[in-house]
Amino acid sequence: MPDLAPPIDDRLLHVDADGALTLLAARERESGRLVFPAPGDADPGRYESVLLPREGRLWSWTVQRFRPKSPPYAGPEAFAPYAVGYVALGDAIIVEGRLTGAPLDGFAIDMKMRLVAEPFMLESGERRTTFAFAPITEKAA
Repeated sequence: MPDLAPPIDDRLLHVDADGALTLLAARERESGRLVFPAPGDADPGRYESVLLPREGRLWSWTVQRFRPKSPPYAGPEAFAPYAVGYVALGDAIIVEGRLTGAPLDGFAIDMKMRLVAEPFMLESGERRTTFAFAPITEKAA
């Protein structure tokens, strides 16, 4: 596993000792409802931290073909289109994230996806790790 930069937010991502990345959610203790990302002011008496599955299925997706309004967009001036989608992680939650690992026309509804680390550069030039989803490819026997 490559050496990862620190997570963009410790409330969003968990990195295991072996470098495996996992998304963190919060489960409301009273209702069992999952929240992702976890609220920034999550009361530990009300919420418990939950590790989400690392694999799921592509529920819906699109291609961002134009540079988003800035702020909040703080990406490079030279904009390149990218895929973004919703991935169902088990039966409990659907997470929005960037899609990677295939051409822009290479994604399909119900495609098996896995969580992957994605590098992110802060305005200060500091490297961080965020997440994306990539297709799980079946290896030929």
